[in-house]
Amino acid sequence: MPQHIKGAVAFPGPGAPPVEIREYIGGASTGTRELSLAHMKSPAGWSEPGQRAAFNEYAWVLTGTLHVEYEGGAYDVGAGEVIIINKGEWVRLSTPVGAEYFAICSPAFSPDAVVRDPT
Repeated sequence: MPQHIKGAVAFPGPGAPPVEIREYIGGASTGTRELSLAHMKSPAGWSEPGQRAAFNEYAWVLTGTLHVEYEGGAYDVGAGEVIIINKGEWVRLSTPVGAEYFAICSPAFSPDAVVRDPT
């Protein structure tokens, strides 16, 4: 039978100030391990530690700007644009002016699979 998801599991994300994460599909919300889908609301000035995750991440920016630092450079991803971060790539994300975006991870996001830089 198809699974009807009527809401998300909300929890604060890493970094400062905290980002709001609402997971619709994934380990925390549905127990799904193959893929996760989360709606992210990130305030202006948010920054997270660098990471080298063990999953692919696809981020679709709805509003604002997602600033992406990677080995070798940095760029901004604006509203209507998408970024693909391949597993094993080092990145650090931030939102200097705030952003709202959807993050899809495959396999699903898990705290053990997102290897963050020591703080």
